Amino acid sequence: MFYSTLLLLIPPLILAIWAQSRVSSAFNKYSRVKSSIGEPGYMFARRLLDSVGLYDVKVERVSGNLTDHYDPTKKILRLSDSTYNNSSIAALGVVAHEAGHAIQHAKGYKPLVLRNLAVPLAGFGSNMAWIIFFVGLIFSAPFLLNAGIFLFLFVVLFSIITLPVEFNASSRALKLLPVMGMSKEEVVGAKKVLSAAALTYVAAALMAIAQLLRMLALASSRN
Repeated sequence: MFYSTLLLLIPPLILAIWAQSRVSSAFNKYSRVKSSIGEPGYMFARRLLDSVGLYDVKVERVSGNLTDHYDPTKKILRLSDSTYNNSSIAALGVVAHEAGHAIQHAKGYKPLVLRNLAVPLAGFGSNMAWIIFFVGLIFSAPFLLNAGIFLFLFVVLFSIITLPVEFNASSRALKLLPVMGMSKEEVVGAKKVLSAAALTYVAAALMAIAQLLRMLALASSRN
């Protein structure tokens, strides 16, 4: 039963691999195409944020490849090595997406508020759920099995809440890009990059759901 339930993870795993491949392909393709805007990512981010009145949001560099993110606790938009000094269509699309999160935060976008509230519980659940669950399996302890499942529910909920947050940030980005001077043809390229990235979040949500179903199946086999 333990190994047979692994079959539940195969479809989302295949989707995750395919989605990651699409992200790499799309970003690599459009990172070689310079945008007519001509600004590096950090300058574009500053101009974009100022255009919507977010003067208090800082722009900083963070190491890594596509590690771009917005930190709502410190109001900092962090750009990776891939985008900070890059003026390509792909880089500016990613920058606009992260700026979309800053706008969500400023406007009190409810799914983002819920996701931020869920972060501690999701983090704890991600670290501890399977440990507690496996101890429950070893000792045939229903309480521990249920506790593990309960904790993992927060991981699933977090991954589901993340979907509208990411889709909405991309939608905001694609509306902002032409306003900031990107041509229609370039926006099409940016959309391909952001759409590919969105698939990774869908894959993550499906993987979390599949893992929860596996937990339920394993727990049921012990009853």
